[in-house]
Amino acid sequence: MRISVLKTTRTDSPNRKIFRAALIVGALTLLAKLGSTAKELLVAKSFGRGDALDAFLIAFVLPAFAVNLLVGSLGPALVPAFLETKYSLGPEAAQKLFSTVLFACVLALLALIIILGLLAPWYLPFLASSFPPAKLRLTREILFLLLPFVLFNGVTVYASSVLNAGEKFALPALTPLLTPLATIVLITFGLRNWGAFSLAAGVVVGSCLEAALVIQALKALGIRLIPQWYGFSVSVRSVWQQYKPLVAGSLVMGATSVVDQSMAAMLPQGSVSALSYGSRIISVVLWIGAASLSTAVLPYFSQMVAQNDWAGCRNTLKWYTMAVAATTVPFTLCLIAFSKPLVRLVFQRGAFTAADTDLVGWVQVCYAIQIPFYICSILFVRFLSSAKRNHVLMWTAGICLVLDISLNLVLMKVWGVAGIALSTSLVYVVSFLVVSVYSGRLLARECASCLASPAEGVVG
Repeated sequence: MRISVLKTTRTDSPNRKIFRAALIVGALTLLAKLGSTAKELLVAKSFGRGDALDAFLIAFVLPAFAVNLLVGSLGPALVPAFLETKYSLGPEAAQKLFSTVLFACVLALLALIIILGLLAPWYLPFLASSFPPAKLRLTREILFLLLPFVLFNGVTVYASSVLNAGEKFALPALTPLLTPLATIVLITFGLRNWGAFSLAAGVVVGSCLEAALVIQALKALGIRLIPQWYGFSVSVRSVWQQYKPLVAGSLVMGATSVVDQSMAAMLPQGSVSALSYGSRIISVVLWIGAASLSTAVLPYFSQMVAQNDWAGCRNTLKWYTMAVAATTVPFTLCLIAFSKPLVRLVFQRGAFTAADTDLVGWVQVCYAIQIPFYICSILFVRFLSSAKRNHVLMWTAGICLVLDISLNLVLMKVWGVAGIALSTSLVYVVSFLVVSVYSGRLLARECASCLASPAEGVVG
């Protein structure tokens, strides 16, 4: 017997559909994150806060950021255009749109691999300004091993967005489990001979397996993963117009992670690792909450905006904002109160010492502050994307990057690496305030317009 909340009916409200999708994504993301947590336990035991882990983290940060920048922004731009093309022009036209955008995506990813490899001698010393020559050389070698991850992960993210557009939420949410599992295997059997390279190999092998799995899922839906250029059609132009401000905003906002790790590298040895460990548990919470909501709300906000159902958008934003606040605020307070015991339980073993627990515990407290604001802001970000107000997200990201750098410079002098984590949380507080206030004004204006012109209101 199926759980009633998971049953799909024609009379389901958007809020119910969003809740069902978020529940599925959240539950499977939790499972994937449990695998990631098991990997982090093994990494902590094997590497502690040593040079090898610092080198891997700096080598990985830019490829991961670049893939998220180029392909992660495609989902909100592609999904509305893909669905509109499919329903108005048919599946074959949607396939052509998919193949055309995929062609451009693969070319961009291959170019990115070449650029990251060729320019490594210039940008790595900047990212790791305090690394001695031997540690910097190790970082560069790990980076070269990681480069195939860019293509594999890019294809996975792109294909997953189309699966979500077809309301196939389960597989894309579960797929990230493969990389931590592959990493666990390679660390277990390759640590003695490969050291930090076993971490990089796990990322590459896992991302390859993830790509293969989502490609098979696309085939089951009748979508061919064939990159082919069909021209700069109206649909492709629509994706491009929405993609430009999204990628610009992601570039600016995502740069905060690169900035934070680079500035942590200016602090005493192990600070980059401490910043990473302090964000691990927080990232699980954010992935379960923010990623599930982000995935679930985009298709339904897009439908409501297309129907001029601004009152429905306002109802959904209000309902889910209250629900998120009611669940995340108490959770965040508990996490702050028990931060150090939790770090001790999860990480303190092997090379990870009691002194590491004290530092990482404070970093985790500072990171935890962002949880309610970050998850709530996702609702408004997806609403603004559906309402084609992506320029607001771009300008908000610019403000946040400047604020992040300024706060880092001030707070890291007082609290060290924990100050960098606190700066990140304060940035997300400001981001939430900006997008929520703008969304409220937009909804008030559009609802008033609909009341003044009933003929332009909700379409059946």
